[in-house]
Amino acid sequence: MVFQSVVLKLFMSLLFFSSTITTAIATLPKQQELDRISALPGQPPVTFSQFSGYVTVNEQHGRALFYWLTEATSFPEKKPLVLWLNGVIDPNHLINNYALHNCAGPGASSVAFGASEEIGPFRINSTGSSLYLNEYSWNREANLLFLESPAGVGFSYTNTSSNLKDPGDKRTAEDALVFLIRWMSRFPQYRHREFYIAGESYAGHYIPQLAEKIVEYNKALLQPAFNFKGFIVGNPVFDNYYDKIGVITYYWTHSMISDRIYHDILNECNFKEVNQSSVCNGRQIYAEKYELGFVDQYSIYTTPCVTLINDTWAPPRLRNTLLHPRVSGYDPCTRNYAEKYYNLPEVQKAMHANVTGILHNWIAHSADIQNNWTDSEFSMLPTYKKLFAADLRIWVFSGDTDSVVPVISTRLALNHLNLTVKTKWYPWYADDQVGGWTEVYDQLTFATVRGAGHEVPLFQPKRAFILFKSFLAGKELPHS
Repeated sequence: MVFQSVVLKLFMSLLFFSSTITTAIATLPKQQELDRISALPGQPPVTFSQFSGYVTVNEQHGRALFYWLTEATSFPEKKPLVLWLNGVIDPNHLINNYALHNCAGPGASSVAFGASEEIGPFRINSTGSSLYLNEYSWNREANLLFLESPAGVGFSYTNTSSNLKDPGDKRTAEDALVFLIRWMSRFPQYRHREFYIAGESYAGHYIPQLAEKIVEYNKALLQPAFNFKGFIVGNPVFDNYYDKIGVITYYWTHSMISDRIYHDILNECNFKEVNQSSVCNGRQIYAEKYELGFVDQYSIYTTPCVTLINDTWAPPRLRNTLLHPRVSGYDPCTRNYAEKYYNLPEVQKAMHANVTGILHNWIAHSADIQNNWTDSEFSMLPTYKKLFAADLRIWVFSGDTDSVVPVISTRLALNHLNLTVKTKWYPWYADDQVGGWTEVYDQLTFATVRGAGHEVPLFQPKRAFILFKSFLAGKELPHS
């Protein structure tokens, strides 16, 4: 009864928009053309089309979400549509700043992270003024739709300042659904296309919550509005209890903390509660401040990007320096290049961005959104159980060098979904090397990506690409 009431309320709230579809279709080519990107500053030649702009999701409050569509490199009309959502916490905020205490949270830009350093077609040069091609861009296999969500993240905005003080899971999912409905009316060629959602980190909340909204919305209509097939999510925030147990266990099993502090935290902390005792908090802070050392907790085996002058947490030998060493092609300072590039007036003009003239620089991560988050589901396990009944393709993957939302956390959570094994645990391969390990269940597929941190496609682009191709094809990862 409650489920039906929610569906009916959602359907009625969006009915006004459906009634204007006929009128909207007549102007669609013009609307699309207004959003077309002719070329980005410093961009190499490409054969695919790009569009970006705003979709208003709430007229009363003036909330509008910014998107960037990069169509497939070949036969885009035959390729699926993939919506990418980011949720990763600020990397600079995470170095020795109590990740276990804070866990991962929302506020990241899909333009800065997903599009510009993970799965998008372009990478930004260190000058922050030009682009080069990403050999393993996922738009080789799909049309990619990057969404900056919620309002207040990246170029997305609200005209109601109080919206920035009370963001949360529920509103984010509702706004994302409205965005999709209205975006599809602007791009009707995608309305019946195979549709998937992908993302990482706090998108472990965003994605299943939006998936549930889409399933409910489709059920409320005589003909489904979305040809929704499933989702894939990496290093996802899954369950508050298992996530935090997994973090402290990962620290200990990777020799990052002492036996004493490991046992102290387990004894003093009750992670089944949202708020912890001062003793528990003190143990966590001690572990991360005095035992972990200067390490990037998103990728524990790579060198962090040091850019802050006289920063108190940087060791004395590293203060007053700017380090961005590359390890196997990985540059830890890529986020900084994005903040240079997307603040260029000519870039914003080309992308039809910042139309309201925000009074601050565009930033890759909004700490205000994260710090003011009002509602966050304690566990996503009940939502996954609901979605299993919707016959969706669901994949979960984990980079195994991430200590913020580690593979241990995800495995603990999955173990409590009572999954039925279809294909037993085995190593999967890329270029005759083990790319990771995987187990296939009747309800979902789980895979690890060897040598990857929190942003899997950033650290292991080819392995991530193979993972994505297998997901789209609905095939198991290569056995050899």
